[in-house]
Amino acid sequence: MFDTKVLKPHISLNVSDVEASIDFYRRMFGIEPAKVRTGYAKFDVETPALNLTLNQVPFVPKGGLSHLGVQVAATEDVLAIRDRWAADGLIPREEMQTTCCYAVQDKAWVRDPDGNEWEAFVVLEDNLPEGMAKSDDAACCVPTFTTIDGSSKEPVIACC
Repeated sequence: MFDTKVLKPHISLNVSDVEASIDFYRRMFGIEPAKVRTGYAKFDVETPALNLTLNQVPFVPKGGLSHLGVQVAATEDVLAIRDRWAADGLIPREEMQTTCCYAVQDKAWVRDPDGNEWEAFVVLEDNLPEGMAKSDDAACCVPTFTTIDGSSKEPVIACC
């Protein structure tokens, strides 16, 4: 695909408040930003390999971004990430044994200060037959979340 070695994916997010976003991503990834300037921050995440930059600029929320995620190897990894997020003061939601986008998955979710949804997920069973999505909506599904303590949260359109 590429003639050179790909080092890591890069995501650049527009944010409304870079300081609030730095605090969120510091807690989400469990690391300090590699670079901070006025209206800008860069996180150089080793696991998963990711170059994430935050740019404080005026923007219209609710753009074309559905959500962001990190696929992990096992449910235990999802639970470990969920627990670390909670320990770092974030409010994780979980979605276990959910059928979504023609796969059975276990997931944990957090929302950044601008409403971007992040998921840590494992695919338990893939390529389910047509008609086995959680929703009849072709856009995928509407997950129902619960917090670690079991209280319900409002559904958020994001999955896969």
